[in-house]
Amino acid sequence: QVQLVESGGGLVQPGGSLRLSCAASGFAFSTYWMNWVRQAPGKGREWVSRMVIGGSTTYYADSVKGRFTISRDNANNTLYLQMNSLKSEDTALYYCVREYDGLDYWGKGTLVTVSS
Repeated sequence: QVQLVESGGGLVQPGGSLRLSCAASGFAFSTYWMNWVRQAPGKGREWVSRMVIGGSTTYYADSVKGRFTISRDNANNTLYLQMNSLKSEDTALYYCVREYDGLDYWGKGTLVTVSS
């Protein structure tokens, strides 16, 4: 069955960096668009970034553009999110999400806390 397992979250100071990973299994990872979506405490879900098949095109929310970079390793079925210049407002549970006619499979998330 489809599994998406995020890792790499943690506590980081403002201005710091983290790299999130998402290990995918149970489907042909290289043939799907993949996304990162986050949910801050007490708020709704916010789409963060998307990478299309092959990794040639990426999209970012305005709130993270220029600071976050999405990438994928199709040989190892892994999605990444490099997060730099982190701000307190980036604190959230970050989900790895498969896209097929909508966001159809979600991981359980990894928590990122940005605080001094």
